[in-house]
Amino acid sequence: MNIKEIRAACSQYRVVLEPDENTPEWWAGAPSVTRGDNGEFFLAARMREGKSPRGRRGYEVRILSSGDGVGFAPVNRIGRDAAGVIGFERPAIVRDPRNGAYRLYGCCAFEDGWGIIRFQDAAHPKDFDPAKWQVVLKAENFADGFNHTAGYKDPFIFWDRDRWRMFVIGYDRVERAYQFVSSDGTKWEPASDRPALENTGWHSFFTRPACVLPLSIGYLLVYEGSTILWRDPDYNIATGLAYSPDMETFIDLTPDEPLLKSTTPGLYHTWRYSHWVHVGEEVYVYFEAARPNATNEIRLATFRAAR
Repeated sequence: MNIKEIRAACSQYRVVLEPDENTPEWWAGAPSVTRGDNGEFFLAARMREGKSPRGRRGYEVRILSSGDGVGFAPVNRIGRDAAGVIGFERPAIVRDPRNGAYRLYGCCAFEDGWGIIRFQDAAHPKDFDPAKWQVVLKAENFADGFNHTAGYKDPFIFWDRDRWRMFVIGYDRVERAYQFVSSDGTKWEPASDRPALENTGWHSFFTRPACVLPLSIGYLLVYEGSTILWRDPDYNIATGLAYSPDMETFIDLTPDEPLLKSTTPGLYHTWRYSHWVHVGEEVYVYFEAARPNATNEIRLATFRAAR
């Protein structure tokens, strides 16, 4: 399937999760998906309200289960108050292939910037304890008055052969795509001293990693971004694709224009935080998209693709 066919397929979607209120600035989004031995799907989502200051509106990480990957029901809710954090951004739910345990990572707003936390592993996603977590990645705080990476947010984490890989947004006035690696999923080291992709072209303001889809040869890096010319480019995010043969070099496949924007735009054309998953001979694409009334929802599109 080529890029144009992917765009067409992603315009045909089903709604997976709506915001708790159909009110501007209320969102259901930032999906992350993993599967159990019996094929059961587990989806972790960030629920956002529209009342608090921006950056602190994520009030809950909601975990849902599904037998078919389409119809989901809640199995766990981790509230910001129960976790003792200011607010949540994108979560990452994964399963350790070595022991079958489920892992949940969160992105939290701290007083000194965004950081990544890891909840205590659980035998089932319903058992994640909101009070049991540790910080696994934060930016170093400098007192020199110079510009530095001020925080890391919105992790995408996957097991790759013999290690964990985590793609995150690094924030330093703009947002950039960084990669870290780990043997245990707790202690992380930079995979490179530079971003995976440059901030350029239509994504010259923000360039952010969304997910990685392993291929038979190499990897597809799904990224997202914005230009300062767009309205509210912090949130008006579109999606593109890049290819990597080795997780070290990345080739932008959509340098001239975004591949995917919301097909139901209002003031925003947001199409972001997507997670692409191999399911048999198909790829399931879970993504957050803007609705006409400035709310966001999680949608699912599918297309056939051989690995």
